[in-house]
Amino acid sequence: MEKDPNKNKTDLIAQEAIEKLQDLVDHESICMFCTVLQNQPVKTRPMGTQLVDDEGNLWFMSSLKSHKNAEIAINNTVQLFYSNPGSAEFLSVFGTATISTDRHKIEELWTPIAKAWFTDGKDDQDISLIKVTPLTAYYWDTKSSKMVSLIKMVASMFTGSAPDDGVEGTLKV
Repeated sequence: MEKDPNKNKTDLIAQEAIEKLQDLVDHESICMFCTVLQNQPVKTRPMGTQLVDDEGNLWFMSSLKSHKNAEIAINNTVQLFYSNPGSAEFLSVFGTATISTDRHKIEELWTPIAKAWFTDGKDDQDISLIKVTPLTAYYWDTKSSKMVSLIKMVASMFTGSAPDDGVEGTLKV
């Protein structure tokens, strides 16, 4: 762990980075999943994260026929944005996506709520998995509750000093 005392910046590597990634996604599993095709606007849609595995990969379920799967087949770089404003935690992940139809992994990641999208259950032949391998990730996290953070911000207006309430850094998985 590297700490920059002037900026409340803490970069995490290896296992610490994976654990932070798992913790942040555990608090808010819905992300804005972004794909990019040349000369087109960024395509963004909400996606629920099924798992952040022990290697730091993020897993999602998707229809084989979805636009995002077709877009990943053309350009596999993706960006994920997680936001948990209630706890003032934020995460941006840039990585590469791969599509899998591994039936064992689908069964492992299956949850009853997935039946809303895949009506034939975990044996639905339209299910695919998207695995996002992070290339870089950046997080913002407060040390205090929203109320304490607000009080510190107001106090800093009167004292002229910046509130020491948050930490941010790069995650190197």
